[in-house]
Amino acid sequence: MTNQLIDQSGVLFRFLVKRERVKLPIWIMSILVTTLSVAVAFTGLYQSVQERQAMAETMRNPAMAALVGQGYGLDNYTDGAMMAHQMLLITAVVVAIMNILLVVRLTRADEEDGQLEMLRALPMGRLAQTYAVMILVVGTNVVMAFLAAVGLSVLGIDTINISGSLLYGAVLGTTGIFFAAVTMLVAQLSDNSRGAMMLAYTVLGVSYFIRAIGDAGNTTISWFSPLGLLMGAEVYVNNYWWPVLVTLIVSGLVIVMAFFLNQIRDIGSGFLPSQSGKMHASRFLQTPLGLAMRLQRTPIIAWTIGMFVIGASYGSVLGDLDTFFEENEVIKQMLSSGEEIPMTEQFLSMLMVIMAMIATVPAVMTLVKIKAEEKQQRTEHLLARAISKPRLLASYLIIAFLTSIVMLAVSVLGLASTGLAVLEIDISFTTLLQAMIVYLPALWVMLGVTTLLIGIGPRFSAFSWFYLLYAFFVVYLGGLLEFPKWLANLSPFAHIPQLPVEEINYYSLISLTVIAGVLILIGFIGYRKRDVQG
Repeated sequence: MTNQLIDQSGVLFRFLVKRERVKLPIWIMSILVTTLSVAVAFTGLYQSVQERQAMAETMRNPAMAALVGQGYGLDNYTDGAMMAHQMLLITAVVVAIMNILLVVRLTRADEEDGQLEMLRALPMGRLAQTYAVMILVVGTNVVMAFLAAVGLSVLGIDTINISGSLLYGAVLGTTGIFFAAVTMLVAQLSDNSRGAMMLAYTVLGVSYFIRAIGDAGNTTISWFSPLGLLMGAEVYVNNYWWPVLVTLIVSGLVIVMAFFLNQIRDIGSGFLPSQSGKMHASRFLQTPLGLAMRLQRTPIIAWTIGMFVIGASYGSVLGDLDTFFEENEVIKQMLSSGEEIPMTEQFLSMLMVIMAMIATVPAVMTLVKIKAEEKQQRTEHLLARAISKPRLLASYLIIAFLTSIVMLAVSVLGLASTGLAVLEIDISFTTLLQAMIVYLPALWVMLGVTTLLIGIGPRFSAFSWFYLLYAFFVVYLGGLLEFPKWLANLSPFAHIPQLPVEEINYYSLISLTVIAGVLILIGFIGYRKRDVQG
């Protein structure tokens, strides 16, 4: 009976491997290169015990524990302990995002596109597709874990030994398997890919914040988060394997539940109830702008709440940061220069650019939705009426512009709501708002690049995400890894004046706005001329 359910899954597995042969290696190599580069950078930064212990003292503060994870091995803060403590959590979050995107794309998205229905028409098992996806994600995470362990082991750093490196890779791989299992489960609950992705990201966000609250105060709370549990492995210090084993067992149970739900539900359905719509659409909904807004209402609301929470969580750790960063060489290198400027103000500038790049995600997602609608052959129904292609593209672009403004505004509102009360420097809400809103031209350049790709090369629209990932990498880690300046200059975020540390530079802001306008114009011309692809 079991063999019948997964019949032909081997064929589907080979098909999926061929289909993802480009994206998966890029993800894995990006994670590996970042991990190995940071490990080497840490070794060069702290060459004495005194320097490492000075940094360990700064990590005892609850604010830093909430940001990077609960400290361990602080009495003997070796290069290995430092690297795992400060990098493992953020890398695990990236691995979780990779798995969420992969599983949603190969399960619910394929089901929405009608591909699964075509496959089910062939002689294959009912669970063959889900089983093939599970084998692919488990295999991907195992390969990534193995390569990370081997890569860290061959660096030749004394305290980054083989046993710790194996556990480091295992924690990353287990994190990926857990969130892949959760995504596989929520893909059965929601009846569309958008809902499944939002549910999976909600689980990831809740896991992160439960860990942050626990690590900042009551450490018992952290054990209820999968991220907090896996960080309890204390890599390169005590090398506990039981958190990995417990998480794998829980992941196995979640996968079994997902398989059961997948077996008993019909194609296109979900177990969460869907709200029925109204009998007649309003006048606004009958316009391209109204329809685009209705399609993206739920994710925009979710992102708005999420950006406020992110801003509030950053704001809650701003107190006493000057004392904190005085001895922290890593943070000093990552922050902008200026010895006479309070470290808190420099840290605020760094928070602004990070939140601006996070806010870029929903803005770009809103715009690329038109590409998804085109792929699902829904755009043709609109263009068959008295609606021009530029008007249709403008509808999505207007929403993307509004989203960029709203996301920046609510994030700084969250930051100010919790941060101004604990800040020991004289800074107003207006200054914080100005420091955040000034990033709008950079977001518009990202929207311009996306519009250009949609207009002249829709097959390459995913390049927008790689460009955003590149911008994050060079801005966040460029100072630490001492990248050449020209690499950072390729990112629009590098040309934004970092208020309140720097003076506002209107020339840069106007130049970026003009560049965004030119990119958008070319994108519109290309979209008007090209054929709509179904």
